[in-house]
Amino acid sequence: MKVLSRHLPTFLIGAVLGTFIALGSSVFANRDETEPSQVIPFEDLRAFTEVFQRIKNDYVEEVDDKTLLQNAIQGMLTGLDPHSNYLDEEAYQELQIGTTGEFGGLGIEVGMDNGFVKVIAPIDDTPAKRAGVQAGDMIIRLDDKPVKGMTLNDAVKVMRGKPGTPIRLTIVRENEDKPLQIEIVRDIIQVKSVKSQMLENGYGYVRVSHFQAHTGNDLSKALESLKTENGGNLKGLVLDLRNNPGGVLNAAVSVSDSFLTDGLIVYTEGRVDDAYLKFKARPKDELDNAPMVVLVNGGSASASEIVAGALQDHKRAVIMGSKTFGKGSVQTIIGMNNNSALKLTTARYYTPSGRSIQAQGIVPDIELSQVELKAKTQDLDLSLKEADLAGHLNNGNETDASGSTDTTDPHAETKAENEKEPALSETDYAVHEALNLLKGLSIIEARRSAAAM
Repeated sequence: MKVLSRHLPTFLIGAVLGTFIALGSSVFANRDETEPSQVIPFEDLRAFTEVFQRIKNDYVEEVDDKTLLQNAIQGMLTGLDPHSNYLDEEAYQELQIGTTGEFGGLGIEVGMDNGFVKVIAPIDDTPAKRAGVQAGDMIIRLDDKPVKGMTLNDAVKVMRGKPGTPIRLTIVRENEDKPLQIEIVRDIIQVKSVKSQMLENGYGYVRVSHFQAHTGNDLSKALESLKTENGGNLKGLVLDLRNNPGGVLNAAVSVSDSFLTDGLIVYTEGRVDDAYLKFKARPKDELDNAPMVVLVNGGSASASEIVAGALQDHKRAVIMGSKTFGKGSVQTIIGMNNNSALKLTTARYYTPSGRSIQAQGIVPDIELSQVELKAKTQDLDLSLKEADLAGHLNNGNETDASGSTDTTDPHAETKAENEKEPALSETDYAVHEALNLLKGLSIIEARRSAAAM
């Protein structure tokens, strides 16, 4: 057995001396008078240098100092929580591009879970979404490379690449007997974070797929467009946050503020003063208090949960769907001198009522099962109604007394509708249920208003 020297390498001695100078006299204080965080852990530093030296001397291949130190930094951060990370210069630039809405890759938001890459959510209109990647999928291989042992940054680098090039994901999915292999062709990902459409007269639908710097403004434009299309204010709105992995905190605040008139939206707490933040609503509701349903599921994370939690606590909307992901922490991007950055968890966030959703998620007011809607085929209608009976009484309100026969095709309207693309509320079970709830709320409100007159 080889016995290595226990002397500190010269460059590490310099680093330790630099630490002494930076901390000043506090490192010389009596141990019982000094906070543990201010005392230099000499024994742990000694162990670090011993490991460093052993790798330098005995590892099967030569490793340069820079690689070892970057790995050490990476290890410090990944050992904290799944969302803290070290971003080299390339990864830092990609993160900055991603928050503006255009980047290269597959179109999935991912995190680490027990050494594997976990899909938080696929992003709408991206190669991953079209290929069938789902929230909760565990990626175990990238082409022929096992994910186990990779850092999240390493895995992301493999998934990113030249547009038009393929990659094969091996995925473990709940309720599947064996791993799935999905081939995806990389593309430039241009995320349009807000989409909208009218479901029916008076009822609008807005889908927010990701929270980016401009999402709040895009939402306001979408709401104005729906109002214009409707010829006035909406009777109700479905806000779809399903499979929305989150994004920029300020964008979540802006979206929440669009529907609230006062009170807290979210607040954060951490160890440093800068981590204590409160965000309050301004006195304007862009829907004029029309009823809302917010759709969420297990892929709704972080900023999505801030919005759902704020609207739920203020009783401004009905939350419908399934329990959310449960990411209740805030990451701060701290630029470094070498053009890299730390992505560091610095705070937990809380809903207006003081709830932390970390590892808990938002529980919807109305839970929905995963059901697929399909139109029923037209069967021959053999049911009898009063009007079909011979000699039935007229209802007394007929306006056509001429006795003329209507020769129009009774199925003409149905045929025309079948030629159109089916409405979202006819193909998406959650949207269908949300629309029905909005109609019920609108009827109740109208009757209350009529009774008060």
